[in-house]
Amino acid sequence: MRIRLSGEVLDSIVDGPGLRFAIFTQGCPHRCLGCHNPHTHDMEGGYLTDTDTLIARMKADPLLSGITLTGGEPFAQANECLTLARGARALGLSVWIFSGYTYDELSAMDGHAATLLNECDVLVDGRYDKAQRSLTLKFRGSRNQRIIDLIATRRQGDVIILDDI
Repeated sequence: MRIRLSGEVLDSIVDGPGLRFAIFTQGCPHRCLGCHNPHTHDMEGGYLTDTDTLIARMKADPLLSGITLTGGEPFAQANECLTLARGARALGLSVWIFSGYTYDELSAMDGHAATLLNECDVLVDGRYDKAQRSLTLKFRGSRNQRIIDLIATRRQGDVIILDDI
């Protein structure tokens, strides 16, 4: 399966805990003012690659803790990202996903988006808000964004925020 990316970082330490394979999807409908990755907005930009190639890269690195699906907007390519998330899970890797959509917006979606959300361990949600920018926040750019423990959220039925990560 082909996926449109803006980039990849095989050994990221800033896109979640541990050593992560950060996969930057191309294309974003949100186009947040002040976005850290404005080059990812164009839906036709970036380059095409194969999901099997990316999964092979995950498998080849025994030091990885997990993958991080970011962007752009990963849910704009939900089916392709679902393939990557499942590939990572099969290798015992954690899956973090960043989205401009909120958890509530994503929970109301169906199809591949709903399935992708269920394959992830952690969601960093919400559009970047330049007025709430903070350089002191870990793994997010503005105070309105949340780091959600999806495993605990599914178990308890309430959104569980990770504050001490």
